[in-house]
Amino acid sequence: MPHQNRVTPFGNIIATPERGTLNGNRGRLHDDKGVITRLFREKRWIICLLEFKGRRHPIMKPGLYTDLFFLDEATALAAGHRPCAECQRDRFNAFRERWMQGRPEKYENGMVLAPAMDEILHSERLGMRKNCMSLDAIPSGTFLTDNGLDAYLVLDKKMLRWTPAGYEAVTEDQIKFPSTILTPASIVEALIAGYPINIHPSAFVA
Repeated sequence: MPHQNRVTPFGNIIATPERGTLNGNRGRLHDDKGVITRLFREKRWIICLLEFKGRRHPIMKPGLYTDLFFLDEATALAAGHRPCAECQRDRFNAFRERWMQGRPEKYENGMVLAPAMDEILHSERLGMRKNCMSLDAIPSGTFLTDNGLDAYLVLDKKMLRWTPAGYEAVTEDQIKFPSTILTPASIVEALIAGYPINIHPSAFVA
């Protein structure tokens, strides 16, 4: 029986046998029996490498944070996570640089710190998502939904359906507009500013 620890682009946590290419956490979400009892515990939602400095611990161990897994970085960012400043320092620095380029009016006098980004992302996760009428101005790496059930990745002005195992091709007439933008607004701005997002290989063969 797979653990309930796989994250969808909606930010939901599901049980599925497929393993992701990245992990991360939102604090301790499970009880002593390994059952998920909350969607988050803190505002710091991060994306981590599967392996870092040989660190290991049992999944769903009582008292420890809950390991979450993502198909790819695009999925994790859509869910409202950001790169970890420890195990993904280079990715974090690149993300922060593009974040600041996407929001220049807010950070003219200094470097934005991780807690400030976490506060903004937390408010965006809890707030209303924006709609779009077309793929115009929507950068690759962004997720949309037209029905609240299916999540579609935008890649070079086409859309691919997300599944736990990878991406599936869809025809243009299967998508309805207006669609809701799942990826938080500040992350979309970072993508527009040129953040080099990592996307699962299945997207390039779908």
